[in-house]
Parts: sequence; C-alpha cells; structure tokens
Amino acid sequence: MSSTSNTTTISTIGPPSRRNTELALLVFAVIVPVFAYANAGLALSDELPSGMLSYGLGLGLLAGVGHLVVRKFAPYADPLLLPIATLLNGLGLVIIWRLDQSRRLAQQAKNADRVFSAAAPNQLIYSAMAVALFVGVLIFLKDHRILQRYTYISMVGALILLILPVFFPPVFGARIWVRVGSFSIQPAEFAKIIIAVFFSGYLMVKRDALALASRRVMGLYLPRGRDLGPILVVWAMSILILVFETDLGTSLLFFGMFVVMLYVATERTSWIVFGLLMSAAGAVGVASFEPHVKVRVMAWLHPFAVYQEHPPSWATTEQIAQALMSFGSGGVFGTGLGQGASDLIGFAANSDFILATIGEELGLAGTMAILLLYGLIVERGMRTALAARDPFGKLLSIGLSAAFAIQVFVVAGGVMGLIPLTGMTMPFVAYGGSSVLANWALIAILIRISDTARRPAPAPAPSTDAEMTQVVRP
Repeated sequence: MSSTSNTTTISTIGPPSRRNTELALLVFAVIVPVFAYANAGLALSDELPSGMLSYGLGLGLLAGVGHLVVRKFAPYADPLLLPIATLLNGLGLVIIWRLDQSRRLAQQAKNADRVFSAAAPNQLIYSAMAVALFVGVLIFLKDHRILQRYTYISMVGALILLILPVFFPPVFGARIWVRVGSFSIQPAEFAKIIIAVFFSGYLMVKRDALALASRRVMGLYLPRGRDLGPILVVWAMSILILVFETDLGTSLLFFGMFVVMLYVATERTSWIVFGLLMSAAGAVGVASFEPHVKVRVMAWLHPFAVYQEHPPSWATTEQIAQALMSFGSGGVFGTGLGQGASDLIGFAANSDFILATIGEELGLAGTMAILLLYGLIVERGMRTALAARDPFGKLLSIGLSAAFAIQVFVVAGGVMGLIPLTGMTMPFVAYGGSSVLANWALIAILIRISDTARRPAPAPAPSTDAEMTQVVRP
C-alpha cells in the first residue's frame, strides 16, 4: 500500500525587474545616435567626424550611469523610460551638431553682429548636468509620496517661477527668460513639474467635492462656487501669463494640464468641455488686443504673406514659411542627415524649429518615429498611473504625462502650422539647458513612481499561532 502526499509551494519570487531589458535597449539607444552622427559627418564632409568616438563614449557613459542608478535605487521601474529619453537626447545632440556646421547660420550671426558659437558642446554639458539631476532625484527621492507634504509650498514656488520673467526684458517679444549676465534660465520648464505636484495634492483632497457636490446647468455638471474658485484662479493665472509674458505655450500647458487632471480625478466629462470653452474664450480675448499674440496668430493664418510684393506690417518673419517648405521638401524618407536646407530658418533652427530639420532630413518616416517615441513616454506614464497604488501617485503620473504630451503637441503643432507658434522647445531634442534639465527630472519622477507601483508587496510575517498548531489525523 502506498500513499501519495501533495505539497503546494507558494513562490515568493516577485515579478522580474526588467533591468536587463533596459540595458539591452540602452545599447541600441546609444548605437543609433552614433550611427546618425557618422551619417551626418559623411554627408557634410565625406569623412567620419573626428569626435565620433568621444561622442559615443560620452553618451554611453551617461546612459550607463543612469542605468546603474536605476538598477540600484529603482530596480522595478519601467524599463522603457530611460532608453527612450537617452535615444531622443542623443539624436538631438546629433541634429544640433549638424546645424552647427551650417555656414548660413554663421553668416547670419556675423551680419547681426553676433558671435556664432557651436551649440552642441553646450548641449552635451547640459545633458551631463541633466543626467546628474536625474541621478540625484532617484537617490534622494526615496518615495514619491513625500512630495505630497509640499502641496501648498509647491504652489507658491510655481507662482514665483511663473512671475519672475515679468521683471526681466523680453526676448524676441516674449518674457519667458530670466537672464543675469551670461546666465539664463527658462523657469516655466521647471514650473510644470512643481505645478503637477500642487495639482495632485489639491485634487486628491478635493476630488469628491468636485465630482459629487455639483449642479446640472445646460447638461453640464458644474461645481459649487467655493469649489470652482481655485479653477477660476488657475484660469486667470494662465491668462495673466499670456498677457504679461506673451507666452502662449506656458499658458496652454498650465491650464491644459489642470483640466486633464480634473477630468481624471472627478471622472466628469463636463470638465473637458468647460476647460475648452474657458481656454478658447481667454485665447480669443487676448489675441484680440495683445499685439505680440495677434502677430503670431496672423503669421499662422498667412505664413507666406512675407513673400508678397507689399507684405503687411505684421509679416516680419519667414520662419514659419521656411519650416513648412522644409517639411514639404523632405517628402516621405527625407533628404538625408546633413543634406537639407532647414538652416535657412535662422537662429531658431536648433531650438524652436528643430522639428523642421527632422522633417526635411529624415522625412515623414523620421518625424513619425520621433513622435512615436514621445508617444511611448506618455503611454508609459499613463501605464504607471494605472499601476500606482496611491491616489497621489496616480494623479502625479497623469499630470506629468499630460504636461509632457501637451508640450510636444504645442511645439509640433506650431512648427507644422496646426496652431500658432508658441516659442516652447521640443523635449530632449531641441537646444536649451532648462528644457533638458527639467525633462530629465520629469523622467526620474516617473521612474520613481513606476518602481513603487511595480515593486512586489512584502511577504506577510509568519504567524506564531500557525506554527504552534498541530493537526492530528487518525
């Protein structure tokens, strides 16, 4: 007679950390920009660029440091965020270097009595500083829920950052910079992260009042007056930014992010309609009497008016027209890196209009690939929000992802002629220290939230009662 005993083993092994997957993707994220660098050098001078090895080693070093820190301090984080950010940053460096070789840009600077200096070395320094900030956020921000303690402090900090540019002279008609000597910073890039922290903390407390305590007016559920007050304040702040700083991009980003987070927190579709109506009313009102905004709207409606025999007074720039012609000449597959003429756009070719260079030299296929990479960052942020276990983490992930998506939309839409030009820069790709620093910090916070969301729950402590209980079978 034989007896068989069944033993059930409960595995304590959690989900895979996916760090090796991240490492493999980082290898491709470094190889692709190095290949693009070589391609651009061959097109421009029929030989490999002299700094190709040092560029590859530098980009690989930055990617390796970021990976080791994620492996150590956020082992269960999303494996796609770091490689995508590295790939975009690396491609941006290549395109900026390609524009640095333009003789037209050097001649334009000489004609304007400006000293032409290469932007790629500075952007590489900014990228190294940004990765250092990325590392610092992951090391010192042990838990994203700590940020909830600073809800109202973050509101004050964000307002200070948004108001500061008013006290400094405008640059090309917009007050978006803080300049002290040779040092300059664009505070709105950092304000978007701080504002997301404030909105997340505020909506987590007020979401029930905003969702339930409402009245139906013409098919829309509107909140009570005391709950509607903060929304009106945010709307007024976005309009004031547009009026005093003539910064269309920041006001769109500011108010659009809040409306998206309101919708997610309350699950009320009426917030989307209400937000669109308020933003449209504010934009139309400001565009009617603010000269700088009006000029941008007219340039958007009539981009080729500058080429008329007698151009109107507001037709002072041909940048939008040059950008549209760059996209048209690029076709489906582009002219090839280093073989386009997007440098005709002028001084903003490596910042506001860098997407035009991508459209001309990489074509529709390359432009869609870049936009797809941006879309993947937004998708991974949304997935992180779905997986987050705490409401603050959910709202913060949604807010940061929405801010990133809105910024890409307003920049790409302005360069392509879909909406008026906003003056913001393409994340990771365009030249600008503030932009690359702020967006690497944004990626670090998303990685921290995703690590907390994907980390396996701790095993329950053993019960002493269960160990002492014996079952006696006859």
